[in-house]
Amino acid sequence: MTYDTVVIGGGPAGLSAATLLARARRRVVLVDAGHPRNAPADHVHGFLSRDGASPNELREAGRDEVIRYGGEILQGNVTRIDDSFAVHLESGSVLDSRSVLMSTGLRDELPDIPGVREHWGSGVLHCPYCHGYEVRDQPIAVIGGSNRPFTVHQASLIRQWSSDVIFFTNGIELTEDERIGLDARSVGIVDVPVSRLVAEDGVVEGVELVDGTAVPRAVVFVGPTFVPNDSLLTRIGCAQLENGWVATEPTGRTSVDGLWAAGNVSDSPAQLINSAAAGSRAAIDINHYLLALDVALAVRSR
Repeated sequence: MTYDTVVIGGGPAGLSAATLLARARRRVVLVDAGHPRNAPADHVHGFLSRDGASPNELREAGRDEVIRYGGEILQGNVTRIDDSFAVHLESGSVLDSRSVLMSTGLRDELPDIPGVREHWGSGVLHCPYCHGYEVRDQPIAVIGGSNRPFTVHQASLIRQWSSDVIFFTNGIELTEDERIGLDARSVGIVDVPVSRLVAEDGVVEGVELVDGTAVPRAVVFVGPTFVPNDSLLTRIGCAQLENGWVATEPTGRTSVDGLWAAGNVSDSPAQLINSAAAGSRAAIDINHYLLALDVALAVRSR
């Protein structure tokens, strides 16, 4: 059997695309490795009609919709994609397809500070639009890291949700203008490096500095380095931008004919609802691409 489209990745982008293609009566299969980026979070926010749902609840609802319209879902890891769009799975199975959509997301490389990874998704957060309202008016820490522009901006931005924000620069050298801006926003600044997070019974209680000082905080925001899971795209020869991310058109088309990318694999700031929209947009473009192939085939057959 040859599929019209193989969708790789079962997040909002992939599920949205697979559902739309199935509703367009295309033969579509979604391959999901089962390691969602937002698994540590208890709830999702900013997703119209699903605000407050658990990430698993959102995924299961999407999977049910794919299956309801005749799409297939396979659990597994894709190891490579041939130039002919034969999709090879770790199990040894091979899926033949006319097109491929990559929606494999990204991974968050967190600051190497004891306690950050352990509390990621609960007491340690990164997106105030996703979780800021839930921690409003609490003592908040923002800890600097390798993603300098993100965390400096974050320190000022998070002030919208709390009047008690401290920016722990943790090695970031602030410019004079940056210090003036943060001071004007009434954001505290601590330049002593961070040694670890202080927690009790799984709850973050503060930030400990290398000099032994413990600063009480109820929530910590960090700026991860966002690394796209795009090795399948780069190995097949997709063009990349200067920053190393795979280049796509607004529809998600890559430089490889018949191959699309949608969601965080090509758009790091995209929230869940944006990724779902990107999947829908890519699916429509994929269907139009397949339609052109179908028309050409019908003409040749006459």
